Amino acid sequence: MNFEKVVFGFFVLLAATMNFGYVLGDIGDPAMHNSYELYVAVLVNVVAAVLKLGDRTHVGAVHLAASLVACLQLGAASVMWVLIEQTGDAAPSTHEMASVVSVAAGALLANLVSLVILVVETVNYRGR
Repeated sequence: MNFEKVVFGFFVLLAATMNFGYVLGDIGDPAMHNSYELYVAVLVNVVAAVLKLGDRTHVGAVHLAASLVACLQLGAASVMWVLIEQTGDAAPSTHEMASVVSVAAGALLANLVSLVILVVETVNYRGR
C-alpha cells in the first residue's frame, strides 16, 4: 500500500465532504451554515491542492486545476462572508447567505470533478 496515495485520497475526499457539509442545508438560512466550517473547508482544500502539485501527468494537471478552482471559489465565499459580517449590523440576510453558499456550491462541483477523476484513475490503475 502506498501511504502517499492514501494521504492524497484522504485529503481529496475530506475536501469534498467538508465542502458538502458547509453547503448542505437551506441556502439562505445563516443558521444552517457555520463560518468555521467554511474556513476549515478552505484549509483542507488548500492542503489538497498542495498535495497535487507534484504530479506531472495530464490527469495530475486536471486534478490541480479542479483543486485550484475549488480553492478560489471557497476563498471568494470566505471573503464575501467576512465582508458581510464587517459591513452589516445583524446576521447575513437571506440574499447574502444564498450568495455565499452558491459560490461554495461551485467549489463543491469542482471537488466532485476531482473525486470522479480520482475514482477513474484508481479503477484504471494497473499495479506494477
